[in-house]
Amino acid sequence: MSLFNQTIHNHQTFTLIGIPGMPEKDFWMALPLCLLYSTTFLGNFIILVVIKVERSLHEPMYYFLAMLAATDLSLSLSSMPTMISVHLFDWRSVTLDVCITQMFFIHNFGGVESGVLVAMAFDRFVAIRFPLRYATILTHGVIIKIGAAVLLRSVSIVLPVPFLIKRLPFCHSNVLSHAYCLHQDAMRLACADTRVNSIYGLLAVIFIIVLDALILLISYFLILHAVLGIASREERLKALNTCFSHICAVLLFYVPLIGMTLIHRFGKHLSSIIPTLMANIYLLLPPLLNPVVYSVRTKQIRQRIVQAFCGNRIGH
Repeated sequence: MSLFNQTIHNHQTFTLIGIPGMPEKDFWMALPLCLLYSTTFLGNFIILVVIKVERSLHEPMYYFLAMLAATDLSLSLSSMPTMISVHLFDWRSVTLDVCITQMFFIHNFGGVESGVLVAMAFDRFVAIRFPLRYATILTHGVIIKIGAAVLLRSVSIVLPVPFLIKRLPFCHSNVLSHAYCLHQDAMRLACADTRVNSIYGLLAVIFIIVLDALILLISYFLILHAVLGIASREERLKALNTCFSHICAVLLFYVPLIGMTLIHRFGKHLSSIIPTLMANIYLLLPPLLNPVVYSVRTKQIRQRIVQAFCGNRIGH
């Protein structure tokens, strides 16, 4: 009975790892990791506060930016507990239920971020194509409905994932490839047929990542078509400049995500450090750099931040 109980315990527990092959250096990652998370939280929190308190920023574009900042905060909070515990405290064991919960939130907020980026592309298209009707098209009610639809879509698609993982037996290795839980990472450890999980994971990627990427491409084709219809060269450049920050956010999110997905599916022969590196970039880089990009590229945000820290002496 004792042996049986221990076996069941092993099946219900996963072991997280930091950098593959370099456990002795994990502690030295703790400080920069804490600084990275602190900077991420501070940057996104400042964006949210500035948009809330500055009435001139109560416009559709900035509401969508607030959604992006809130999603980045949530995505960072989803990975932070286990990342910090592994690298700072060397606590590597996590129960199946905790792993599944973290898995749901990471994948869910990843889907939400993808949807928010699509919504921001729609916002830019309306602003450039219909500048005089911009405020009447993107009313507060419409923005709330778009945000709710983005969240509902992601939750409904990701919700089956915990149940698909929960039904699988884990009787081989219980060592995951990251310091957090991902569906494709846990799925490979199962000692049962995982075709359902694999097919559903692929469908989820298609209905969120691939579909959103296609919508973004179409949106920017329409935006470019609308920009070319503007008579003034100066106005064309000004319109394109309003899209630059969003393009950076799209690249920061999709390039690491697509790379991570391809490596997990087709890069089994690669060194184990490569999937770990790509997954860390996907989870940590966009939430860290999005506030920087929008603060630097958006004059209104930059001015309000400078005024908040330096007073009214600067920015007039």
